[in-house]
Formats: sequence, C-alpha cells, structure tokens
Amino acid sequence: MKLSDLPDAVVDRIKSRRYDQIIEKHEGPENWAAVLEWDDPEFMSVLGYDVLLPVARDRHANIQILRCIPSADGRALTLFLKDTGGMGNSRDELFYAGRVAVCDKFDGEQFYLATLYHEWFIIEDK
Repeated sequence: MKLSDLPDAVVDRIKSRRYDQIIEKHEGPENWAAVLEWDDPEFMSVLGYDVLLPVARDRHANIQILRCIPSADGRALTLFLKDTGGMGNSRDELFYAGRVAVCDKFDGEQFYLATLYHEWFIIEDK
C-alpha cells in the first residue's frame, strides 16, 4: 500500500487526526497534517499489516520491528521498534533507539494509523 494511492478524501481524514508523541523530551499531541506535509511518511508492512507511523520513509531501512501485538478484535496493533537512524554508537541503541507505537485500524480502510508514538527503553526478553 502506498500513501499516494489513497483517495484525497482518505488523506484529508488522516490530516484531521492527532497522535501522542514523546521523543527526546518533546511531548504533546502532534497532528498528522504536519507529518504529511513535512516528513514524507509512507506505509510500512508489519507482519502483513499496513501501518502508517510518523516517520519519514527514508528512515524505514533503519527500523527493526521487535514485536507486533494485535488486539484480540484486530482493531489495534502495539508495536515495539528499534530505530537506529542517526545512531553513532551501537551502545546507545538500548537507551535511544527504542520506540513503542499504538496504531488503530483506520475506519473503513485496511490500514493502521499511529495514535501513540513514544520513546521506549529497549527491554530484552531473557
């Protein structure tokens, strides 16, 4: 799925949505209109789900999906990610590369849109 293939009416509905974000001590509700205008996002395929995260498409190569947990009813996904884009030192990944996202299935569509995107300290399963 590509963002450019969506009808304008669907893109306008995405633009009207907000999401919660805490990254590098910057927090608050953010709006998807700004992401679409400035960040050049694109859908990612995560275990067969099309997901739109507030991340520029050129960073996708640096993102590793650590876990994807679908809700029982299929209306939401919880993602644990590692984004190593801009990491100068692999020792910093544990503290700075972790992200958690909650994505809701977009009404009437087959994709999921992030409603929460936060930093997360990577916790290893042992």
